[in-house]
Amino acid sequence: MLKDENMPVKVKKIRESLEGYGFISPWLIGFFIFTLYPIIASLYFSFTDYDLLSSPVLTGFANYKALIRDELFWKSLGVTFHYAFVSVPLRVLFALCIAMLFTRKTNFIGIYRAIYYIPSIIGGSVAVAVMWRRLFVKEGLVNAILNSIGIFSDISWIGNPKTAIWTLIILAIWQFGSSMLIFLAGLKQIPVSYYEAAHIDGANWFHRFFSITLPQLTPLIFFNLIMQLINGFTVFTQAYIVTGPAGDPMNSTLVYALQLYKKAFEYYQMGYASAMAWILLLIIAFFTALLFKSSDFWVHYESREN
Repeated sequence: MLKDENMPVKVKKIRESLEGYGFISPWLIGFFIFTLYPIIASLYFSFTDYDLLSSPVLTGFANYKALIRDELFWKSLGVTFHYAFVSVPLRVLFALCIAMLFTRKTNFIGIYRAIYYIPSIIGGSVAVAVMWRRLFVKEGLVNAILNSIGIFSDISWIGNPKTAIWTLIILAIWQFGSSMLIFLAGLKQIPVSYYEAAHIDGANWFHRFFSITLPQLTPLIFFNLIMQLINGFTVFTQAYIVTGPAGDPMNSTLVYALQLYKKAFEYYQMGYASAMAWILLLIIAFFTALLFKSSDFWVHYESREN
């Protein structure tokens, strides 16, 4: 075998490339089998009539035309928009407020941060969703607390079409821990000299926040908005467990992913469900591109200015 020093440069580069691909081959195999192939397959199935039991039959754009005429499709889309556009800004705002509180030096601050981060770890679990369901039923803890402070309440929050979706939104806001940690890391990276100079100039807390803190955090706000918006559009477990697989009451919690699941695994309309999945992908891509386009006007990057 040739030693490395006697090996031609071109052959050496090829060998290094092959070694690199060998090291990442487990990831590549998993990507092609479990990610790329399902994506391509779902695109093909979206143009077919496929029920998992028989071979798919090509139907062209029939599934997409059926979507336009499906009232539940539009209902689920509206519910998802309501959920995402309310829960995402509130979650990001709440995470920012808590992160700013945690920048203060107090005793046991590390324990407090861990406690506030726990909901993000367990918030998407079935157990928490079951607990959340019990909190908002007629005999639940929420009504018990309201009654104890003199606010009489005997409604089932998850059984009322006007309040059911809000139980899911509150659950989403409660899972603010991951965004909070990102903001906390960003707040620590802001130079103290900025605040000292502003204080010398007589700026109060309000001016320091909007002139220093907020502009410095805009890249993190942008990142959190992107990630949380994707999570908001793909919410499933919480709606499935808290308010039921039917999106009760009266389809008021029928989020998009829940309707997609029902079409695929209850009615076995896999081609129709695949078309729904691709519509969801296009919707997420549209709003993500919109955020990226708008970032030129409100996201502050120091490297751009330099």
